[in-house]
Amino acid sequence: QLQLVESGGGLVQPGGSLRLSCAASGLDYYNIGWFRQAPGKEREKVSCISSTSGRTDYADSVKGRFIISREKVKNTVYLQMNSLTPEDTAIYYCAADLGPCWSFGANLDYWGRGTQVTVSS
Repeated sequence: QLQLVESGGGLVQPGGSLRLSCAASGLDYYNIGWFRQAPGKEREKVSCISSTSGRTDYADSVKGRFIISREKVKNTVYLQMNSLTPEDTAIYYCAADLGPCWSFGANLDYWGRGTQVTVSS
């Protein structure tokens, strides 16, 4: 059983940065994705990183601004978020699955409880 714990959310001004973390023992064997859900909107995939190849993918809305990475020694995956806008306001969730990143959707094996990110002046 994988227990994912997100951290790093908070309130930030437009143009600012935050780094989210997703930690769990045994995380290294899984592909890890970050999702977000804004009020009144469906959950959307933001980014994903492969366990084996380290290959990453990003939603068009965050390309060039967000960077996903993993530190296997610490069993942690990060999401560095730069140039934040109010449209990035959402609860951010990390999820883990053995399936490939391109297949990541709603039905993944493990989910964290989420961390709130609010971008506002």
